[in-house]
Amino acid sequence: MAAKKSKLSRYAKIIEKIFFDRYELGDTAIPFKREDLEKASKSLDIALPKNLGDVLYSMRFRTPMPESVIATQPQGLSWLISLDGKGKYEFRLRKISRILPNKSLVAIKIPDSTPEIISVYALDDEQALLAKVRYNRLIDIFLGITTYSLQNHLRTTVEGVGQIEIDELYVGLDTHGCHYTIPVQAKGGRDQIGIVQTEQDIAWCMQKHPLLRCRPISAQFMENDVIAMFELTIDNDELKIVEERHYKLTPSEELSIKDISKYR
Repeated sequence: MAAKKSKLSRYAKIIEKIFFDRYELGDTAIPFKREDLEKASKSLDIALPKNLGDVLYSMRFRTPMPESVIATQPQGLSWLISLDGKGKYEFRLRKISRILPNKSLVAIKIPDSTPEIISVYALDDEQALLAKVRYNRLIDIFLGITTYSLQNHLRTTVEGVGQIEIDELYVGLDTHGCHYTIPVQAKGGRDQIGIVQTEQDIAWCMQKHPLLRCRPISAQFMENDVIAMFELTIDNDELKIVEERHYKLTPSEELSIKDISKYR
């Protein structure tokens, strides 16, 4: 165990410390507070990052829980970190709900409309992905409705949850006049699509725009610059896929007549 612990990242060590300081056999929910991150790091003599939220973001969306925490999970359940109010969090046992792209799906070629200057100066995977989705109107193509980007990196609050961030928010309209609110989460290659962010996005839509139809979307980079698009929903406390499509942004000179004919 000592050898394994030495290989843990500092974030994982902090989370492990907070978890086992509170965990008792049979627990399904373990509350903790933001200041517990500082207490755990001080106890372990670990330097905290300037952005405390990065510790939680990493463990919620990017990296798996420490193996010692995973070992306490009953079969079919996993520990997730959920928001529980301002500065409050909770380890919760939930049904395993991780979405991975289906590698057997065909990648549909789309003429690439991304401005070259955007490709040059995109700061990270998430920004690059959001830009590609926006400039190539992939939300419209995927959902079959007309949509407009309203705001990105929307920091807002959900009652009973606390502060959340929606990567990009679209609004939309269909041929029948139905209005939509479309929260989009962007995931780089290492990030995982889980139930927590989708649940938060839906809760905000229901709180802010109860009369609009909410259609949460996740976009993720795959190999060879393929973009996987998912429409998601929560069904019986599980994250489910409503629709999945893969798109390959392709320079016009590489999009052949054969490709176009095939899609017909």
